Amino acid sequence: MSEMISTARRDFTVLRATRASRVAVVLATVAVAAVASAPYWAERDTLHDLTEISSYLVFAMMWNLLAGYGGMVSIGQQAFFGIGGYLMLVLANNCGVSPFAAVPLAALIAMLIAWPVSRIAFRLDGGYFAIGTWVIAEVFRLGTANISALGGGSGTSLTALADIDRSTRQSMTLWLALTMTVAGIGLVYLFLRSRPGLALTAMRDNTVAASSQGVDVRRVRLIVYLVAAAGTAFAGGLYFLGNLRISPDAAFSVNWTAFSIFIVLIGGLGTIEGPIIGTVIFYLLNKYLSDYGTWYLIGLGVAAVLMVMFFPQGMWGFVSKRFGLQIFPMRRRLMLTPPQK
Repeated sequence: MSEMISTARRDFTVLRATRASRVAVVLATVAVAAVASAPYWAERDTLHDLTEISSYLVFAMMWNLLAGYGGMVSIGQQAFFGIGGYLMLVLANNCGVSPFAAVPLAALIAMLIAWPVSRIAFRLDGGYFAIGTWVIAEVFRLGTANISALGGGSGTSLTALADIDRSTRQSMTLWLALTMTVAGIGLVYLFLRSRPGLALTAMRDNTVAASSQGVDVRRVRLIVYLVAAAGTAFAGGLYFLGNLRISPDAAFSVNWTAFSIFIVLIGGLGTIEGPIIGTVIFYLLNKYLSDYGTWYLIGLGVAAVLMVMFFPQGMWGFVSKRFGLQIFPMRRRLMLTPPQK
């Protein structure tokens, strides 16, 4: 991926990719092919785990987009996770929509809901914004718990999949999860390399300076908030599509945001690679240590604190700085080429 720029004196090559990114493309292609073929060789528990990993990853990417790039630290992003799950269930159970089509449709509706919510949230700033988003999530949780048609506080089940056998359901859910993950990573990467993405980064570093340079801060924040809401709702719909049951406490639990913060901090805040690495680490810890209950949660907190103290840039930030690796390069490099004779 390069461009040639000629001048009267010298030739330059604009490099967009790195050696690490080219290798990563090959490895990612192999990984995607392996996951796509998993229904033909993997056990049912493995298919469920892969879908769950995808939900965690997309949730973490959306939180990272908000906080790591947009500077909007939210601890109430679980609001849209729960909205996505409940909308998927309502569309599938009550409106006759295919559950697999209901997941992206629920994400679009959640984006529409996020617009009036943003008008409330954006009245707050800094720590007040963070607390405000949590309060908004609690309002959605309590409101949902009081709707008897949705099962009230005990929740309800996804009955629209009753006529679909388990093998087909898990295969379709996994392929939907894989599509969502690949599309999510690709779209975030392309967005961050675009002009609005540059404006977002500038806004994160210094809002006043970005505004003085012509960046429409409010518009960019709104776009990012809506995109993050849709992506989070997609993750929520996918998660409960795989679990077949939903309840307000499970859907709107603050643990979702807490886990995403852990994932991003461990992997690397403000990077695309960070949430990917953090999700793998979190999944392994969750799978093998969650039986320890409270000690497991304490361990996650201690690990996050130690990472912030000694590796504030996260694992990927440390590796990238130490070895100069860039899997998702954001910068363009000018390389001098010998003049043609």
